[in-house]
Amino acid sequence: MSRRYLFLLPGLDPRQGGVQVSGIDAIQSLNAHELNCVVYGADPSRVIPLNTKSICDASRYRLALRLVTRRWPADAAVCWHISMLKLLPFARGFNGKVVAFLHGIELWRPHSPAMIRRLSQVDLFLSNSNFTWNELLKYAPQLSSKPHTTVPLGFGEPSVQAPPVADIPSVTIIARMSRAEDYKGHRELIDAWPQVLQSVPNARLDIVGEGDLRPELEKMVLAKSLTQNVIFHGRIDEETKTKLLQQCTAFAMPSRGEGFGIVYLEAMRFGRPCLVSDCDAGREVVNPPECGIEVNIRDLNAVAQAIVRLIDGGPQWQAWSNAARERYSRHFTVNAYQERLFQAIDSVLPASNHSLAARAN
Repeated sequence: MSRRYLFLLPGLDPRQGGVQVSGIDAIQSLNAHELNCVVYGADPSRVIPLNTKSICDASRYRLALRLVTRRWPADAAVCWHISMLKLLPFARGFNGKVVAFLHGIELWRPHSPAMIRRLSQVDLFLSNSNFTWNELLKYAPQLSSKPHTTVPLGFGEPSVQAPPVADIPSVTIIARMSRAEDYKGHRELIDAWPQVLQSVPNARLDIVGEGDLRPELEKMVLAKSLTQNVIFHGRIDEETKTKLLQQCTAFAMPSRGEGFGIVYLEAMRFGRPCLVSDCDAGREVVNPPECGIEVNIRDLNAVAQAIVRLIDGGPQWQAWSNAARERYSRHFTVNAYQERLFQAIDSVLPASNHSLAARAN
């Protein structure tokens, strides 16, 4: 039995981040269904083919006007960001279930009475981690009785084997360097690096990403005389990023506010152990000590010691590497994510004999 879905998404450019990447994967799994998309942003057709009833615009006002000019019957409307709930009342003819996917920091703040009303009308909440859901409830405890399912994200397919690391022990961080998101762990890694060098004199930190915080971080590196050991790569293409992940000894993003962190999956796929903080959803992905180490990011000694352990290259490193690949393959491929996602959505809809497994056959 085919379903009818209305997807409302805040863009489909994968360069924007995990919200867009996970949204693309969600849409691509629905080729057997009637699917209409409402996309806030530039024309996404170069990223993913959309049917003729789908609409996109860089103006929410124009999107609302275009919504009311047509009818949008659907079994479920999936809002891929809580901001898209504002557009749903304009979808003329829609009377199905409302599903909202929760990603992270957009939720962890006080919400207006209008937004609380919109959230209260959601039939099913999906979140990328338990952490994301629990953080929302701190600001909106009245939602605690609403149906909720945690749907961890996924990325790619299992790699054939873990590639060998480079001769120089190195740690890679891949994250935007934005003043608005100054919680990813860049500062703490740079501050800890002089201590790392005391134990591993040639250790290198590779920083991938761009943003308005980069000049300040570069000044930190210069002030600590770390320019030979801390390398800024800027924005790079997928091929270069893959090579860095394959060559590094470990991945580190000890963030204070990660709702999930697809980049951990990208590293675990190649058998790279990860450093995460002890205060966000990175722990749910890496499951320390299974696939890496969690650390109090405010304790620079602990950060430095954890990095030294992760780039040691001994039996413990090999155990972490094997566990990272196995955990990724079991739980975090894109197929596993898509199956989890639409089983969860189907759970709030009338019974049907549809399943992704049946469709695959």
